[in-house]
Amino acid sequence: MKMTTGEQIDRCTWSVNDPLMRHYHDTEWGIPIRDSQLLWEMLMLEGFQAGLAWIIVLRKREAFRKAFAGFDPARVAIFDEQDVLRLMADSGIIRAKAKIEATIRGAQIYCDMESRGESFSDFCWSFTDGEPIQGDGKTWVTNSPLSTKISKELKRRGFKFVGPTIVYAWMQAVGIVNDHAADCYRRKQLIQKLG
Repeated sequence: MKMTTGEQIDRCTWSVNDPLMRHYHDTEWGIPIRDSQLLWEMLMLEGFQAGLAWIIVLRKREAFRKAFAGFDPARVAIFDEQDVLRLMADSGIIRAKAKIEATIRGAQIYCDMESRGESFSDFCWSFTDGEPIQGDGKTWVTNSPLSTKISKELKRRGFKFVGPTIVYAWMQAVGIVNDHAADCYRRKQLIQKLG
């Protein structure tokens, strides 16, 4: 993930060749998310991405939101076999039965946590004491000891498609870790906001 200069702005290179990826990079990726529902939505979407390129999920995100009731966990948690069949027939999303069922189960787990008074956001951020981890902007990894730890805890709770690599990509996306490249303008902005 080296840097490139495009439109007079330094960005992470993975974002520069596609307008949608560039917009995602500039407006979402790496910004710390504290909203429980959005954290859960992003974790579920990262699960759908497993084995595929993120751009595929990004292009289908609005269809995913429509298909999964706006990623409202309370609504998704009561999806039944008819909903699974409906989703399997929906060409707008990634039609992987195991991933669809994992999302429904993930909604049920989310709702169970919330009903016990455990905020999903607090859970997610508890691993870093509520503060984003600052990557060095020069070293690129696909997982970490922390993503392995979070993955194990998510699996223990019953979540699926939450291996260490998926969890690390999710951590980057939701700003638990700032992995923007060293010269990326977004990295500098995010660090200044924390300052």
